[in-house]
Amino acid sequence: MTAPTTGVPAWRTVNISPLERAGRVIVGLAAVVTAIVLLTTASGALSVVLEVLLLLAGLDLLVTGASGHCPLYAKLGRMPRSLRRQP
Repeated sequence: MTAPTTGVPAWRTVNISPLERAGRVIVGLAAVVTAIVLLTTASGALSVVLEVLLLLAGLDLLVTGASGHCPLYAKLGRMPRSLRRQP
């Protein structure tokens, strides 16, 4: 699957604005650190499951923020105004 006009693979296109990318990295890093700290003291099965979900969500935010590509945004056709090419 490639981007419609550039011939670049879709996963290599940037579809997240720089401000949102920074926010995703910061929040993702905070979620990962929090999940790791909480997992070291987890006592019940439910808390472990919730903390693993927090860890996975944080990793997703880190990866999408660092790469600048969100697969969900691509499926929905979302492109921030700041990244749209002017004709």
